[in-house]
Amino acid sequence: MNFQRARSAEQREIRRRAILDTAAAMLDEMPVAEVSLNELSRRAGLAKSALSRYFESREAVLLELLDHFLRSWLAELPDELAAGIDAGLPAERRAELLAEVLSRSLAARPVLCGLFGAQSSVLEHNVTLEVARRHKLASLEALATMTDLVRRQLPELGDGAQGFCLHAMILAGALSAYCPPPAVVLAVYEADPALVPLGFDLRDALRQGLEAVLLGTLPRPS
Repeated sequence: MNFQRARSAEQREIRRRAILDTAAAMLDEMPVAEVSLNELSRRAGLAKSALSRYFESREAVLLELLDHFLRSWLAELPDELAAGIDAGLPAERRAELLAEVLSRSLAARPVLCGLFGAQSSVLEHNVTLEVARRHKLASLEALATMTDLVRRQLPELGDGAQGFCLHAMILAGALSAYCPPPAVVLAVYEADPALVPLGFDLRDALRQGLEAVLLGTLPRPS
């Protein structure tokens, strides 16, 4: 696509949305680390100098996408939780089901998990104070939303619900860096099955990790 210079606020917003949509499409094809400003500007049909009128850096684009994908996930999560957890079950069983629902939901969103993984080490660098502040405010709002959803399903967590939610997002990002492994590593596993235990499935690993955190956070019966 090739754009003429946007003149109105509406045109600028359309242009911003097109850039974000282009970056999102790239993330469906490649990991976060491979999304470059050069390729983004080429696919968006904009010179880098023109793209900088809308986003100050590649990282600013990806941070805004992270906020968008996180909001979209949290908007869908209530139905998934309601369908997967019976409120009448004991706390420990609800904790296991909560870990199962969250791990399944997050593993189905590898782009979101990849952005979680790059958030602190990559995306929060090379941005201005205003962009960082806006992102952190959005993150805080998302954390509050997720905490409320988790607390509804497992009120026994009490004040531990927020810490669990923060750990869940960090864990999803950390584990996603290993799933799926590079093609050469898959070839090594195929050639030597004894090495297969070093690999893991993202959903299973997330479920185990989240379940361990939840059960460790639940108050012990007196």
